[in-house]
Amino acid sequence: MAYNILTAASQSRSNAAATKHYRTQTMTVASMTGYAVASGATPLGTVTLECRSVNSRFLDLTLRLNEDLRFADPLIRETIQKRIARGKVEIRGYITPDENAAPARINTAVLNRIVELQQTVRDVVPNARELSVSDLLSMPGVMVNDRIDQDAVSSAVLAVLNNALDAFTASRAREGEALAGVLLNNCQQIEDVVTEVKGRMPEILAHIEGKLKERLENALSTALTETSTLTREEVSDRIRQEVTLYAMRMDVEEEINRLYTHVAEVRRILNKGGAVGRRLDFVVQEMNREANTLGSKAAAIEMTNASLALKVVIEQMREQIQNLE
Repeated sequence: MAYNILTAASQSRSNAAATKHYRTQTMTVASMTGYAVASGATPLGTVTLECRSVNSRFLDLTLRLNEDLRFADPLIRETIQKRIARGKVEIRGYITPDENAAPARINTAVLNRIVELQQTVRDVVPNARELSVSDLLSMPGVMVNDRIDQDAVSSAVLAVLNNALDAFTASRAREGEALAGVLLNNCQQIEDVVTEVKGRMPEILAHIEGKLKERLENALSTALTETSTLTREEVSDRIRQEVTLYAMRMDVEEEINRLYTHVAEVRRILNKGGAVGRRLDFVVQEMNREANTLGSKAAAIEMTNASLALKVVIEQMREQIQNLE
């Protein structure tokens, strides 16, 4: 029995079937990998927000905003936490000043306080470098614009952020759809292996029972020729008992049924959609446990090959599931 499940022909057939089945369902499975960028006008100038993410067990959010956008940090964090559940997410944001924007003024109170602090530092550390005009003007709060409506700026930034997140989530959804198709293909591969094992088990067990019975008969026949209190009928009964017990230990019907059940559960989870990563990870762990049990009961090379083939596919599934939200 051959288990070359990774051949191009098998993959092509399974991929086509899995993709057809997948597209007939309404799925919203998202990858944790995504990228998007959006820009828009604000009273301060053009704001640009760039979103990117990779895998993470939880939501790990990092904001890299220039000074003009620091005021929007809480707003950006709150919005992202409402829309994204998992992933190592990085947001880069900056504002390109508009030449036609209202001119800013210098907040002399803040500037004087910075100069005072600088002098205090230089009294203690005479060799400290003196701040340049550029350094002073870039300090938080030095440049202000009384004619800018902060609420209007926040609303504009929020609109750009939502546009970026729309594109970002769409990017993650596209990759999630592709990954779901791969997982469905893996499910089909597992079913193919399990079905073949199930079909061959009666033949395998019959062959094993025949060889075991022959060995026991030879061994006990030798014992009968020597001094023994056992009759031939008792010996035959003992052989039947041993063969039956061995066949029960080698039976993998339970593992096969559980693998079928786990495959059905993977499909159900993918069809339901949403945050599926942790649930799928648990199911795949159970599938791997059944594959290991199948291998431990292997009494023929066919079962060993099947167990190895299953573990290869299950490991592929596990790696892909790490990418899902």
